Amino acid sequence: MMAGAEQPLCFALRGETLLGVIHDGEAAQAVGVLVVVGGPQIRVGSHRQFVDSARRLAAAGFTTMRFDVRGMGDSSGAQRSFEALDEDIGAAIDALLHARPALRRVVLWGLCDGASAALLYLQRRADPRVASLVLLNPWVRTASTQAATTVRHYYRQRLLDRGFWLKLLSGRVAASALRGFIANWRTARHGAASAADEGDYTARMRRAWHDFPGPILLVLSGQDYTAKEFLELAGRDPGWRAALAQPKVTRLDLPEADHTFSVPGSAAQVDEATVAWLVRAIIDRPMLTEAAS
Repeated sequence: MMAGAEQPLCFALRGETLLGVIHDGEAAQAVGVLVVVGGPQIRVGSHRQFVDSARRLAAAGFTTMRFDVRGMGDSSGAQRSFEALDEDIGAAIDALLHARPALRRVVLWGLCDGASAALLYLQRRADPRVASLVLLNPWVRTASTQAATTVRHYYRQRLLDRGFWLKLLSGRVAASALRGFIANWRTARHGAASAADEGDYTARMRRAWHDFPGPILLVLSGQDYTAKEFLELAGRDPGWRAALAQPKVTRLDLPEADHTFSVPGSAAQVDEATVAWLVRAIIDRPMLTEAAS
């Protein structure tokens, strides 16, 4: 296919039909990008984010595919959670590599629970065809992480505000606000004591992160509570701290970006940084390509 061309692709999975769109990059490139969409979300993305990112990645030479998982968008079947997308991701990798035989491996690119789904896929399958991961604002929400983030970034600011206390004492702010703080603080403390619970999906994500042999690009938005929850978990869980400190991890912080990078210019900044990182981490490391041969 000609570089820059966009082609729809239908592929089958357990009697259902899934639809993807391939954005062709340079034919000589042996590594493609698969956009993993969590749920509920479709392959277009918020404010066409996934369309624009796929086009920018393809323009830089990386053939990219985005697709609807079963039950979403134009794909048939029952809707499922991000924790149950292993078959969909595996089938999409099969379809992309079959449709573009020049590709030997793929990069899994995921936002929010798409990033979480990519890690959970690798935790259960350890697919050697996955060369690297690009994870944007990974979803790690539990009751305790949500409570801890709320205490740190919402209640702390309110409790330090003199005006809040004046309103509370004057009766203009209900005492329920203070009770809410106490409840969240207790939930956060309980969660911190059980952060290593191996039955938690975040623990499975952490194991996949730790065991994955390829490079990882972590992108975090400064104006996003999902990213703040991820940092909250990483800060209090020794296993996550160790995972983030691995040499294979590159972290990109965008202080002004929101969850879906809707701030003008922030999505393009992510894509440009992703391309530069992929060139360094994948293209300039021939051993990865040789290992796939």
